[in-house]
Amino acid sequence: MEKVIAVVVSYNRQVLLSECINALRAQTRKPDSILVVNNGSTDNTEAWLKMQDDVTFITQENVGSGGGFKTAIEWAYKNNYAWIWCMDDDGYPKEDALELLLNADTPDRALLNCSVINKENKKTFVWNTNDYASIDDVEEELIPNVVHPFNGTLIHRSIVSKVGLPKASLFLWGDESEYLARITKKYSYPFYTVAKSIHYHPASAYSYKQDWDFTSCWKMYYYVRNRFFVHQSKFGSKLTACFRYVFFVMAFAGIILLFQKTDKLKKLSFLAWPLTDAFTNNLSATPKTILEKLRERDSRPVILSAISSYARYAKLAVTDLFVPAEQRKAAHL
Repeated sequence: MEKVIAVVVSYNRQVLLSECINALRAQTRKPDSILVVNNGSTDNTEAWLKMQDDVTFITQENVGSGGGFKTAIEWAYKNNYAWIWCMDDDGYPKEDALELLLNADTPDRALLNCSVINKENKKTFVWNTNDYASIDDVEEELIPNVVHPFNGTLIHRSIVSKVGLPKASLFLWGDESEYLARITKKYSYPFYTVAKSIHYHPASAYSYKQDWDFTSCWKMYYYVRNRFFVHQSKFGSKLTACFRYVFFVMAFAGIILLFQKTDKLKKLSFLAWPLTDAFTNNLSATPKTILEKLRERDSRPVILSAISSYARYAKLAVTDLFVPAEQRKAAHL
């Protein structure tokens, strides 16, 4: 029988983590091992993990979900596990979730996912799943072309061998989408949600229509920047990815104008920064540096900030797209 490892990435949510681990222990088909990647938690997560005899854990600096799942999947692959079952610490699987995933009848090697269901009402889907409102509406055993990584996502090592690992440099809000695009678009693996295999998760807390605070919402940087790398993996051609990404940024600008209630001009100006970093492959931003720059920008006159941002973007974007790399290096561009 092929070995299965359940991997959980955690940051400062020890109570929720313990709920997830207990659900893994209660599986009708128990995972052969449980691995927790502790992303530098500052609560009592590590002390709690040291008391769990049946849990292997790795503590590292906080490198986001991208870095957490890269470490977890890489460790599982190197330790010869056939199946890698991935999840965050704020969700937990129903007791027969793993058994149903492993017994799913798919025509080829496929990427599989649990149905991700609201942990409060135990009925509604957390994210769009073929327009189903409730798990009770689903009659098919497999829902094709729908997965929601990393929320009860089951990956076979043969997929990892071919596709590689998640990109730690994306940090979060796009790392899972890029990995999914690589698996399903670039390498054409089929993918399914196994309807009766349930993973409970909190209702989605983010909506693009919500008014976000300009100086504190550092995650928005990653949301905008990482979309370019998702498009690259999805469409293959860099030029196509660029056009698609520019359209995405323009649409996002429209969303800011329509739905944001505060700092609209600052938020429009802000878009040039992650866009520039995406086109120039600058992946050095951390939550700390993002927060510092947001607060610095907040203190500058809006018009000057916008002109400076978009002028820099135009120069770097044109250079990146049309000037050969060797020439850029020689000219220190």
